[in-house]
This record gives sequence, C-alpha cells and structure tokens, in this order.
Amino acid sequence: MTGTMDASPWKLFLLSCLIVLESSAQDFGQTQFICTSVPKGMDLCTATMQNSGPAEDLKTTVMQLRETVLQQKETIMNQKETIRELTSKLSRCESQSLPVGPGGKRPGSKNTMGDVSRGTTDTLAQLGQTLQTLKQRLENLEQYSRGNNTVQANSLKDLLQNKIDDMEKQVLSRVNTLEETKPGARNDTEQRNRVETTLTTLHHRITDLEKGKDNRPTDKFQLTFPLRTNYMYAKAKRSLPEMYSFSVCLWIKSNASPGVGTPFSYAVPGQANELVLIEWGNNPMEILINDKVAKLPFLINDGKWHHLCITWTTRDGMWEAFQDGVMRGSGENLAPYHPIKPEGVLVLGQEQDTLGGGFDATQAFVGELANLNIWNRKLSIAEIYNLATCNSKASAGNVFSWTENNIEIFGGATKWTFEPCRSLN
Repeated sequence: MTGTMDASPWKLFLLSCLIVLESSAQDFGQTQFICTSVPKGMDLCTATMQNSGPAEDLKTTVMQLRETVLQQKETIMNQKETIRELTSKLSRCESQSLPVGPGGKRPGSKNTMGDVSRGTTDTLAQLGQTLQTLKQRLENLEQYSRGNNTVQANSLKDLLQNKIDDMEKQVLSRVNTLEETKPGARNDTEQRNRVETTLTTLHHRITDLEKGKDNRPTDKFQLTFPLRTNYMYAKAKRSLPEMYSFSVCLWIKSNASPGVGTPFSYAVPGQANELVLIEWGNNPMEILINDKVAKLPFLINDGKWHHLCITWTTRDGMWEAFQDGVMRGSGENLAPYHPIKPEGVLVLGQEQDTLGGGFDATQAFVGELANLNIWNRKLSIAEIYNLATCNSKASAGNVFSWTENNIEIFGGATKWTFEPCRSLN
C-alpha cells in the first residue's frame, strides 16, 4: 500500500517528461532535455522554471518568437491593405488610360460617357445657380436704389455689374469648351440657352436701373461682344426701308485676329448678303451689297476706338470710305443700280447665311460697337467729320438711329455706358 502511494509522484514525473520530450522533439528537433523531479503538490511548470535554467531560456525564446510572429502578422495585414488600395488605383488608372474606341467606349471597360455628361450638366447647373444668386442680389439693389439715390448705391451696382461680366465670360467660355468636346449634346444646349437668357435679363435689368438713376440719354451706350460665338448678337427691331443711297457710320474697337469679324449684316428674303460689313480671316475689311464686294482700306484691329463711315449710291455704284473723319478710299461699280431692299433683318455682331440666322462663329465680331447710324442719303465730308469729332452739329441716322429702344440683345452680348470722344482709348 505504501509502495504504491510512493510511486505515484514518479509516475507523474515520468509522464510529464514523456509529454515534454514528445512536444519538444516536435518543435525543436534534436535537443538535449533534462528531467527534474517535482515535489508533490507543486505546479510542474513553476518547478521546472525554478530548477532548470535551459527551460527558462526556452520560454523566453518561445515568447520572443510568438511576439515576432504577431508583429509579422500585423505587418502582413497592413501590406495586404496597401496592396489592395494600390490595385484599385491601378485599375482606375488603366481604365482611364485605355484608348477610346467607337461609340466612346474603352476596350474592356464600361461606357463612361454618362458620367461625363453628368459632370457637364452639374457644372452648367452650378453656374446657373450662381447667376440666379446674382439676379437676387440685383433685385435687392433695385429696391435699395429706389429709396437711396446715393453714391453707395452706384458703387454697389458697379461691383455687381463687374461680377456679372466675369461670370458671363466664364459661362460662355465653358459652354464653348463643352460644345467642342460634345457638339451633339442636347442637354448642354438647353442649359446654355437658359444661362444665356438669364445673362440677357440681368443686363437689361441693370440698364433699366441705370436709366432710372442717371437719366442718361438712351444713345450713350456701347455693345460688347467678348467671345467669338455663333449665338451672341444684337438685332434691330425694325427693318431698313428701300434705299437708293445710304451712309452708315459707327464707332468700333477691336484687337481680334485674324479679322475682327462682322460688325453688322443686313439680310432680306432671297439674299443673305444684301448689306454686310465684314473682316474675315486675313482678308481686308469688305462691304458687300447684293453679294457684290468692295475692299475697304481700314486698319482698326489695334484695340483702339475708331470711327468708320461708308457712303454709297446706286448710280454707278459709287462708294467712299472714311476712317476717323478722313477719307481713306473710294470706288465704283459696287452693285450699280441695285436698290437696298426692304423687309429685311439687321443684325449686329454676326453674318447671316439665312434671314435672321445661320450664324458662323468664325465670322462673328469680337470687340465693341457704338453709335451705329444709317441714313438713306450720302453724307457730306463735313457731316462725317462732325460725327468723328463728336461735334454738337452731328446728326443721328434717319433710317436707323443708335438708341436702346431700337435694339434687342441676345446670347450674352453686354451693354455698357459709352460717350464718344470722352471714352476713347
């Protein structure tokens, strides 16, 4: 009985050694182990660490290895996440850099044209919202100015006008870019038309505000065409009558190249080039009457204001050209015995290919116009000189006179206060 009880600790000791030997052999290969007796009631691992230096070193090594493995595992997880992000970015880059095939699709990728369209529409919508904000500010300005005719109101109005002008140029520039990249986009065209309508309304409202505050004459204004487009223009509200002679005079300022474009064009049913003033490409400025052409000796694209006058009579087709009050050239046989026909459309800033339309952006006027007047007679040299020098004796056109009530503005062309000779250069 006693022998059996005394043998139990040794059985436990041997069993523990076998377990340790088997486990250690699997983990560490060929290694020398030392078995130590363990008193009854003492924890095996505690006794082993207390009595065995190699076992303590072994535990330290195992703990270090475990810590290293955990660190490596964490590093691997981080690297996997980095690899996943890089892979995603690389896929997007490859998708964007693939060549575009027919229909606007890239090989092996989904059609992304819808995304581009949404970006375009959002951009124009944002600009439209900005213009609506300006419109609200203008309404507040109108209410303020009605009760406060002060310098502060004038200053606020000027700041608002400058802001509108800057926004206008941004919108029109953006629209031109979008039309070049997507010429058939119907939604963009509708957005553009809405923006242009808002711009035109804003400028009319500011003009009315100026008249109410300044009581300035209705002929002291200029039209500005900042961009070469096929939708920015002004139009006379009435047609020209039949004319057997005429004089047309205007102030003009431009530095556009090549060619300043078309300051004005008059079209009638069956003849789009009834009366046109145009400088297109590298050609000199020309006047067309019934599609017949005369080259004019004008040099005006220096960014300065110039006064131009052209006279013509149907008899022998005689014409004269004046720049800044001085005759620069003359000729004959320009559409002789052809009267200028009535029932037409007079457009400023665009050349007409059809009655009242068919505009070509390459022929559009870029610059500023003022004081366009037309007479149904030939002015004298003295009369033309009075106009060019702003003499008080100068008369307004009896066929078409330069007043705000005679002109409609479209597409974002702007109207500014202008007085000849005082505003020069």
